[in-house]
Amino acid sequence: MGVSIDLKGKKAIVFGIANDKSIAWHIAKRLNDAGCRIAAAYQERVEPLFMPLMKDLNDPIYEKCDVVSDELLDSFFAKVQKEFGKVDFLIHSIAFAKREHLQGKYIEVNRRGYQVAHEVSSYSLAELTRRTSPMMNDGGSIIAMTYLGSVRATPGYNIMGVAKAALESSVRYIASDLGERQIRVNAISAGPIATLAASGIASFADMLLNYVAKAPLKRNITADEVADCALFLCSDMSTAITGQVIYVDAGYNSMGT
Repeated sequence: MGVSIDLKGKKAIVFGIANDKSIAWHIAKRLNDAGCRIAAAYQERVEPLFMPLMKDLNDPIYEKCDVVSDELLDSFFAKVQKEFGKVDFLIHSIAFAKREHLQGKYIEVNRRGYQVAHEVSSYSLAELTRRTSPMMNDGGSIIAMTYLGSVRATPGYNIMGVAKAALESSVRYIASDLGERQIRVNAISAGPIATLAASGIASFADMLLNYVAKAPLKRNITADEVADCALFLCSDMSTAITGQVIYVDAGYNSMGT
């Protein structure tokens, strides 16, 4: 028997849509199809790929934004406040590190590379939550995207693994901060998916093959499967789940090798 999740009247802020392969896009589409209205932030460099996607959403709002620019953040959230008033969900699916810092040895990452990776990939969750929470309805849900490289040394992940570890810790602290308002804060740790961001990982093709060989389900996952988990975490079926990292990786994380 199927379960239908109804999010009519709900509103979500989504960061991280770059193209139709983006996990953030699949989540936005899943929420939209459940009746949720979307406010999407995008970077100027992906505008030609981003704009056509908005035609597939029901009355979305969208604006250029970059989490390292206070001016753009101010403009985006002012627009959301004006158009939506209140919101229910925040989706954080953004990360960045210089390509050269996803190769070689972690100890070769310079100070600026470390700062950039953490500012965009980790600190931004606190920044976006601080701006969203005053307009978020009690009982809302915040979701961040992470990866197993946060808890295991993963070849080719390097500084991003360290930044994701900080992100997961931030999830727990923010969950504690907002718990009194019944706002849940969780992370989804997805298996490798061929997204634009994944193209910067030199050994990505090997990662895909490794998952197929070692994951209990003997396959890779899809972005839609991650979106299904996000839909669940935005629904009333997840009201007692917060401060968690939920793995959607065909069981790979449970294996010893």
